[in-house]
Amino acid sequence: MTEIRTPRLLLRRWHDDDLAPMADIDADPRVMRWIDDGSVRDLEHTAKAIERWEEEWDEEGFGLFAVELLASGELAGCTGLSVPEFLPQALPAVAISWRFGPQFWGQGYASEAAHATLEFALQDRGLDRVISISQVGDAASENIMRKLGMEWERETAHPVYGRPLRVHAIDLTEFEA
Repeated sequence: MTEIRTPRLLLRRWHDDDLAPMADIDADPRVMRWIDDGSVRDLEHTAKAIERWEEEWDEEGFGLFAVELLASGELAGCTGLSVPEFLPQALPAVAISWRFGPQFWGQGYASEAAHATLEFALQDRGLDRVISISQVGDAASENIMRKLGMEWERETAHPVYGRPLRVHAIDLTEFEA
């Protein structure tokens, strides 16, 4: 089982008891504002998403981690790597993404988890480049991308929802782990 420990977090594969707290995160309009069309998601949708993330682990050797706080054992959200198949013009690529409950915002958890994920991408999976995709206006995500050393690459639009997107990238050979 793939696990990464940081000073405050455990990044791990998904457990059955992660479904309810992740569904709560996905049901929050503040969280979902910048994801796809901005719609909240129900328990069934979250269950299918976790199932897809686990399948990607099996197929690609990477996926989205459940992010647990070491101090309390709470599920704070998720971060990890995926192939952004929804955006064909970015392919071939591996993208890093994150999603945390609002009670965990502003404490550096997303940056800490994303940094550990980039180390995993470089050191454990041998990737030499990772992108991240955000909707135009998502300043919090773009701030994390800057902290990671990612640079703006291009703007495009979501092929289904039409929302403007920004693609950032980092050459992992220059990443400071």
